This record gives sequence, C-alpha cells and structure tokens, in this order.
Amino acid sequence: MFDPKSRYAGAARYEVRDHRGRTVTVVVVPPRPTPAVLGYHVLKQGQQLDQLAYKYLDDADGYWRIAELNDVMLPDWLAAARDIAIPQRGV
Repeated sequence: MFDPKSRYAGAARYEVRDHRGRTVTVVVVPPRPTPAVLGYHVLKQGQQLDQLAYKYLDDADGYWRIAELNDVMLPDWLAAARDIAIPQRGV
C-alpha cells in the first residue's frame, strides 16, 4: 500500500464502516519525524522538488520529505518560496 521508505509503511491500521456501509481501512497517522536540516536551497525558476530530491537525497521520489520538512502538503506550494530547507539523507 505504501512505499517501504514511507513513515506510513509500518503504521497501525484498523477498519471502520463508512456512511454507505462499506468497510474501509484507516491508517493511524504516525508521529511526524523531525529530520536534521542539511541546509537551504535557493530556488531558481523552473526547478522542481523531485529534481532537488534527486540532487540532495539521491531519490527523486523523496520529494515529499522536502515538502514535509517545509511544512507544506503539496510540492507546488513551494513554487513561490525562495529558500527551501533540505533534510539530511537517510533521516
């Protein structure tokens, strides 16, 4: 269901019934990690979060780690940012 590197991969789950009577699996939100900051990147026009994730984390799919560290839900919300915090690798 989740990428093995995701903090949700080992999260507890339980089932509930929705308003239509269907059984739905719910994932308990694990505590938010507080990774160490590697540094800050000055965003240039046209740069994308997946490119920065590949450059700094060696994992383009790790863009969500940068978004989470910068307290945004969607990567596009960082488009107007100037300085973007970059987490350390493997944290």
